[in-house]
Amino acid sequence: MPRTSVACDPAREERELREYLGDEFDLSRLQAYQRTLDEELASCGDEQRFYRTSRGYLYNLTVFAMSKTKQPYLETLAGLVPPGGRVLDYGCGIGSDGLLLLEAGYRVEFADFSNPSTEYLRWRLRRRGLEAAVHDVDAGVPGGFDAAFAFDVIEHVEDPFAFLAEVESRARIVEVNLLEPVEDDQDIHHELPIEPILRRAAERGLLRYRLLHGRSHLVAYRTAPGGTRARLAGRARLLGGRLRARAGALR
Repeated sequence: MPRTSVACDPAREERELREYLGDEFDLSRLQAYQRTLDEELASCGDEQRFYRTSRGYLYNLTVFAMSKTKQPYLETLAGLVPPGGRVLDYGCGIGSDGLLLLEAGYRVEFADFSNPSTEYLRWRLRRRGLEAAVHDVDAGVPGGFDAAFAFDVIEHVEDPFAFLAEVESRARIVEVNLLEPVEDDQDIHHELPIEPILRRAAERGLLRYRLLHGRSHLVAYRTAPGGTRARLAGRARLLGGRLRARAGALR
């Protein structure tokens, strides 16, 4: 399959946020993006309400997109689903990942809470002359997708297995990343049962596994329960990926 370009343009990310916010744009909030988010969460006092009202996420997610952290995640997806495929960006936030895929020729739909981030996403779609559905997860999300992905989302939920079941029910391939905890992690990051989730992916038919950025376990897998051959192949891919990651860490 020819390689599909899904490269982020950091300057464009910042330029669009500046244009959207206008006089409200605050460079210091962009530069102190994590403190911006932490202070907003502390003043809100309720995690679930925070996800539905946060404007600090506009800065935080813009910086995250500018960092190109998720570039290999997108390249992995593009290696599994060719352009033209129907893809769901679940937990999309400001939509930077899905927008890249949309401009690369994928049929993308977005899903998240109705909040300032998805309002900004709708503006970005109009500004770029693009059309795509933006679903409110509280109102329901359709299925039938070739792939669904959730990048840096699952660590925010209270029940990761219920979350995976929701995403799996909507596509034939799911791609997620699982973050190992770090000492100075964000307050809104919940510790994940990484090993059980990796086994779940392997049993269903693991397609890709990589350890990225020293703590991010990236998995892509089939959502239909696999037969014996698929399970064995999934276990082998997981074991091979773990061995490569360990060898890389020892160099």
